[in-house]
Amino acid sequence: MYNMKRGMIIIAALCFSISAGAQQTLDNGIKMYKYNKLQSAQAILAPLAATDPVANYYLGLSYLGMGNISLASTTFSKYPDDPANISGTARVAFANNDAAKGMQIARDLAAKAKKKEWLPMKYAADAIANSKGGDYRQAITWYTEVLTKTDDPEVHIALGDCYRKVPGGGGEAMNNYEHVTEKDPKNSLALSHIGDLWYEAQNYPSALNNYAKAKDADASNPLPYKSVGEAYARSGKYQLALQNLKQYITLSDNSLNDKVEYLGIQYEAKSFCDAAKYAQDLIGNNQLTPEQKITVTGVLGFSLSECGDSILAIQYLHQYFQIQNPAKIKAGDYLELGKLYLKMGQLDSAGYYYNKGIAGDTAQNKTDIYRQIAEAYKTRKDYCKSADWYNNLVKANPNTQPLDYTWRGIMYYYCNDLDKAIISFNDFATKYPDQPYAIYWQGRTSSAIDSNATTGLAVPYFVKWIDKVGPDYEKKNDLKGAYEYLLYYYYNSKDKENENAYKEKIRKLDPADKALLSIEEAEKQAATPAKKPGSKK
Repeated sequence: MYNMKRGMIIIAALCFSISAGAQQTLDNGIKMYKYNKLQSAQAILAPLAATDPVANYYLGLSYLGMGNISLASTTFSKYPDDPANISGTARVAFANNDAAKGMQIARDLAAKAKKKEWLPMKYAADAIANSKGGDYRQAITWYTEVLTKTDDPEVHIALGDCYRKVPGGGGEAMNNYEHVTEKDPKNSLALSHIGDLWYEAQNYPSALNNYAKAKDADASNPLPYKSVGEAYARSGKYQLALQNLKQYITLSDNSLNDKVEYLGIQYEAKSFCDAAKYAQDLIGNNQLTPEQKITVTGVLGFSLSECGDSILAIQYLHQYFQIQNPAKIKAGDYLELGKLYLKMGQLDSAGYYYNKGIAGDTAQNKTDIYRQIAEAYKTRKDYCKSADWYNNLVKANPNTQPLDYTWRGIMYYYCNDLDKAIISFNDFATKYPDQPYAIYWQGRTSSAIDSNATTGLAVPYFVKWIDKVGPDYEKKNDLKGAYEYLLYYYYNSKDKENENAYKEKIRKLDPADKALLSIEEAEKQAATPAKKPGSKK
């Protein structure tokens, strides 16, 4: 008898252990779903789903989360009388864009709730709150009623999430999240959602503080890293975004969606060579959706362009243009291809895609596009073409920045079209009379036209410029160049007083200046008496 009782005790303990282990496994599967680790959730829940309706429900949700509506529907149908799985069928209806059917299933399910049985109403609210096209106000009403029967933290988080979907609901959302964290300061999910709420309110310090708490509360939760990464990306801090999303990738299931998003941030963070390699690894994946393939192909082409492989970049960019919806191709995309062709010396192709970029730009102000093209030709040292595009820019937008006027004139100067250069700098000086650099270039261009320094064409410009910048101007070479022209002019004009004045100015800057020394040598030779015929000396 003693042995029989002892055996029964062992069997009972074993059954409890198995039951506790199964519950722990189920809880872990649900946790994976809530952390959006859908592949992990499926691996854990699939063996449990045959005998556990809750496991089956979350398994169906994980299929739905990955876009497999048909498999989700089949999964939920295995437990047709279970409230959770009925809720799943409502979600399937919403996913199939049948909001009327989804709402009706949810209402029928909520009606099954008794005085103390709140789960049917909670599941009904979940179906609406987590679907597009549902009546969020109805979900809020049901969640609120459920909370009169339970203080379950999951319900508070769900209610908070639903409040965030209605105008002006942020305050109530925060109340519900904070209610959870007051009782459980280590609830990583609630802390993550508080961070999201603060970020939406543009209170970035509070958002980052709560994301950090969420990370500390559960090191296995990838969501705060994703939220922080996306927050930094939206604010243009791509390096910080990349750091956090890299950690998210490590903790998440590393799904294709995750990888494609991470690839995009690599590109935005200007890690072009890393992005190109990552994209090449992805491009051979036959499981990419058509939309993902378009994104990856485009990023690969643009990354290779920046990473230096122009030939392969052109190949992938042409593929991208073929598979992308033409309405989604940006003007800047065509410009990038134009730059590649320009880099390779194929000017006709470069011009073709530059013009497509301009034609595709719907903005009235095309300043940025003109500037990109002008800079591309400047990089190629095709100064005449660069000058013409800067000229297009200035004519299209006369109020553009002084630097565009500067480069228009400089490019014509280096193109050796001095007539257009002086016109450009005259326009610059007229538009921006307080810009000393415009006057300097008027003088420099005029000195190039008066290359022998005999007409004094550049004198008024250089004198005016020197008066503005003073003798301590930091660009000594520019200052010395102006002094040299004036020295030569006054030397040729036999204006000894001004000649000597500029000699001293140059000597102060550079005693070994070639112009100074050559004039002094010429004057020395002119002052030396000529030798008499037959003289031995």
